[in-house]
Amino acid sequence: MAPEHTRADPFGLRTGGEGTITGTVVCAAVIAYAGDSSTSLGRLCLAIVGTVVVYWLAHLHAVTIGSSLTHAHHPRAAFQHALGETWPILGASVVPVGVLVGASLLGAELRTAAWIALVASIALIAGYSYLAGVRSGLDRRGRLMSAAAGLGLGLLVVLLKVGLH
Repeated sequence: MAPEHTRADPFGLRTGGEGTITGTVVCAAVIAYAGDSSTSLGRLCLAIVGTVVVYWLAHLHAVTIGSSLTHAHHPRAAFQHALGETWPILGASVVPVGVLVGASLLGAELRTAAWIALVASIALIAGYSYLAGVRSGLDRRGRLMSAAAGLGLGLLVVLLKVGLH
């Protein structure tokens, strides 16, 4: 019997940081855009997950093609590499959608639940950015600057929301 292979980073939090941040930003942008105009929780969740899936597929394709061209990988090997690199984009939608659904189930109106999910997404982006600073060995100031950069990105999404509505 072959030894079972266990992955040291099963959720991609250490190796998939860029995908996690990117996926969370995509979720936040969809919530910002569609949160006020969506007619139902199901439609908003579908918009979020659908957009993340399309973005992930585009990124999967780009990484596959890039791997084939840059490293002369066979398309199958390039695709397998791309799957490993990009799947955290999909996983990043779980928390924002969970917060949205949870807030709604707790009685928040859809618009309020969308704001709660947007704020949670921004907090996640800032938290992921802070964690990246920790893992890269930055001092306290560097970590806070990293978190501030993530927060700034989230606030740009809020400006998009305010500007569009």
